[in-house]
Amino acid sequence: MSEIIGKTSFKHVSYLWDDAKAAELEGDEVALLLYRSNLLGADLRLTNYGGGNTSCKAMAKDPLMGQETEVMWIKGSGGDIGTLTRSGLAALYIDRLRSLENVYRGIEHEDEMVELFNHCIYDLASKAPSIDTPLHGFLPFKHIDHLHPDAAIAIAAAKDGKRITQDLFNGELGWVDWQRPGFDLGLKLRKCLAENPGIRGIMLGSHGLFTWGDTAYESYVNTLTVIERCAEYLEANYGKQRPVFGGVKITPSAAESRHRQAAALAPVLRGFCSSVHHMVGHFTDDERVLEFINSNDLGRLAPLGTSCPDHFLRTKISPLVLDLAPDADLSDAEALKATLAPAFEAYRTMYRQYYDACKHPDSPAMRDPNPVIVLYPGVGLFSFSKDKQTARVAAEFYINAINVMKGAEAISEYTSLPRQEAFDIEYWLLEEAKLQRMPKPKPLTGKVALVTGSAGGIGKAIAKKFVHEGAVVVLNDVNAARLEHAGDEFKAAFGKDACTTAVLDVTDAAGIQRAFDAAVLAFGGVDIIVNNAGLSISKSVEDHTEKDWDLLYNVLVKGQFLVTQAAVAILKKQGIGGDIVNIVSKNALVSGPNNAGYGSAKAAQLHLSRLNAAELGAHKIRVNVVNPDAVISDSNIWAGGWAEGRAKAYGITVAELPAYYAKRTLLNEIILPEDIANACFVLVGGLMNKSTGNVLNVDGGVAMAFVR
Repeated sequence: MSEIIGKTSFKHVSYLWDDAKAAELEGDEVALLLYRSNLLGADLRLTNYGGGNTSCKAMAKDPLMGQETEVMWIKGSGGDIGTLTRSGLAALYIDRLRSLENVYRGIEHEDEMVELFNHCIYDLASKAPSIDTPLHGFLPFKHIDHLHPDAAIAIAAAKDGKRITQDLFNGELGWVDWQRPGFDLGLKLRKCLAENPGIRGIMLGSHGLFTWGDTAYESYVNTLTVIERCAEYLEANYGKQRPVFGGVKITPSAAESRHRQAAALAPVLRGFCSSVHHMVGHFTDDERVLEFINSNDLGRLAPLGTSCPDHFLRTKISPLVLDLAPDADLSDAEALKATLAPAFEAYRTMYRQYYDACKHPDSPAMRDPNPVIVLYPGVGLFSFSKDKQTARVAAEFYINAINVMKGAEAISEYTSLPRQEAFDIEYWLLEEAKLQRMPKPKPLTGKVALVTGSAGGIGKAIAKKFVHEGAVVVLNDVNAARLEHAGDEFKAAFGKDACTTAVLDVTDAAGIQRAFDAAVLAFGGVDIIVNNAGLSISKSVEDHTEKDWDLLYNVLVKGQFLVTQAAVAILKKQGIGGDIVNIVSKNALVSGPNNAGYGSAKAAQLHLSRLNAAELGAHKIRVNVVNPDAVISDSNIWAGGWAEGRAKAYGITVAELPAYYAKRTLLNEIILPEDIANACFVLVGGLMNKSTGNVLNVDGGVAMAFVR
């Protein structure tokens, strides 16, 4: 492989190696493994999120015997090479791992070998070894990369993949037919190498690619070179024999039209896909998606499903393709549900039949039969899963599958995993055990929350609480700069999938609709709406102006009404219930001086909540109220002279307000934004699903504000 050293010019993959950085790591093979892994994982053309595996073998001192021994460091179970650290590696004695061949009872006893890997552990603090461990262990090379690049899998999934691999690489790449990863596959890789000495890698049918080198750099460049050659070959053949995907069947509409249709449809799809568990959605109209879903070959290829196990595990056996015109009228939600219901029931029936036909006596119980991927020709791809990250990654994996189908069809004919093989991967007992070990979902997992005025104060505290409890949130505020800062803060703290943002003036019906469209396109719908946006004006009756009055009623009462109205339309489309929480005030119940406009508007908010609760209960939409008092910290309510007005009314200074408010409560407590957030969570966290029309006071105890 000496000819690969020094090759740094690539078109289809990214060469990211930094000699200076690598030099700093010289002599530490594990550090170089991590460096190489992170570089490979940074280019999604090389492997997908969580996919692939990398390893190195090096000498280390046995802590018991004090002698040098060969150890293999390999990505542990469930990790991602793009973000891999030492704590994510498994370290095993090579001699012990290879000696397991002496007790291996054959492929029908494959799964029992995984437990035996634990007897080979070198570093007791290492990650659990993955099922790919023997695939690396039985190859002799110091550094090994096992990746799932689309360009290679396209060849691996082609009907003539073995011949194409032989011809394309002139015998420099071996081939092993599809087999589920495990101990036996490791032995077959070793056999392939023995029968083909001098090869630079092995293609796994329908699965992926193994490449290697005697140094981290040699392995890295070898991997890039092999994938580059695969990609060049595909590129040279696109459209050569026939149009890509058989040519265009549907001419895509403009992006604005696609997004309008997607926003109208997503809540209905989410409702169907959430029939077992609440799902979060993702939408993409990536050009690769459009090329596939608008093609003549969509109807032939989509039902075949994916080939690579990594793709299949994320996207399910096959997608649901909607029989809807790109410009269909989606305005009548009930008619739309009636149109789509048979398609979803047919998919669920197909999935049940697939399970029943392929199950084994010890197979886990059938999982959610709803589709993960939904394709709308002319519009885009929807994906639904337990959280936003999983839904987004599922869409990314299906795009990988599209790339594979495109490449395989260009050079031969695409082939997918046989149904039984697919089932044996999906319902593999080892996969089931991994699922059972996952942390219990948080109370708001799968829920989408829109909190008005959530760039600061009470609203931000509520949004943070909801994210901590598993929800995704739509942050919004009338102040764009404040909103941008809050969005950056949330993404830094919780990751890019935790929130989306939308500038929102709650008095603007069109703006409200745009905010909900943003929520729907980002997450598929909405479950929890918190009407928190507000302002305050404290003046005597004589000093109050008509402008003051209109502003208070527009923001507090009309705003609550308009946001609720838009939310209800989406909640009804989904048909899975929901929560509306209105942040009102102690002042809705307590009379005080200099408070005619604000207090009466709050009273209107409170009674509007009762009216909405009475009307929406039949749809399992709960409407409840949280009544705070004197929440001073980081709140817009204290801007615009309110603090001065209240201090004047009570004959004290502004600085004395917090202590004054605390002292007048039964509990003698200062109320913080986090206290209101906790109250909101109490109402929406699942323990009060049979409660609606209630008022929860969070005021430290103000007897005059007792509801009953």
